[in-house]
Amino acid sequence: MDIPALLLTLRLALSTTALLLIVAVPLAWWIANGAGAGRAVVQAIVALPLVLPPTVLGFYLLVAMGPVSAPGRLLIHLLGHPLAFSFSGLLVGSLLYSLPFAVQPLVAGFSAIDRAYLEAAAGLGIAPSVAFARIVLPLTRGSLIAASVLTFTHTVGEFGVVLMLGGNIPGATRTLSIALYDQVQEFDYASANSTAGLLLAFALVSLIAIYLVPGVRTRRDPLV
Repeated sequence: MDIPALLLTLRLALSTTALLLIVAVPLAWWIANGAGAGRAVVQAIVALPLVLPPTVLGFYLLVAMGPVSAPGRLLIHLLGHPLAFSFSGLLVGSLLYSLPFAVQPLVAGFSAIDRAYLEAAAGLGIAPSVAFARIVLPLTRGSLIAASVLTFTHTVGEFGVVLMLGGNIPGATRTLSIALYDQVQEFDYASANSTAGLLLAFALVSLIAIYLVPGVRTRRDPLV
């Protein structure tokens, strides 16, 4: 088992999950309560990583973060180094690639809330932010858990975006999925079997945990 790759993968998944929840909660609430073409466009952009080949997303991010583009040159000027082939670059790619796994379960949960609760809270003079914290979030606990677990698990298994954007730098950008690829390339099937088994077991346990949580709709996919 490649321990540095495991630790890097966990660090990337935890960072991605924490940051995405901060972004996904207000974005999902806006989508759940929005209407019109603008909402449809935002939903399409959020869902794009579900159908877009990860290498395509990784390629465009690599170009955007490199010296061949104006944004990339600006980042290099501000940071003193390019984001590509660094942990920070992997984090940016993971945030974009895992965005639908955080947003869509929350949209489903927020859409299912009976708006009568919020209307009653407004009639009692409760501020919208307080009503959101005390009514909406407790009622969508299952969706919050599903979004967190799906985002974390999806980030753990990332390959295409990580390979394109971070390469294969031990201790810096080499995640478990990249380590598995290297082990197969080297015909080290014993190590590859251990790495693949760990990823498989983690994904299965995570999904079982989601469907065991009260409030999560087990009759349909949590991304729908």
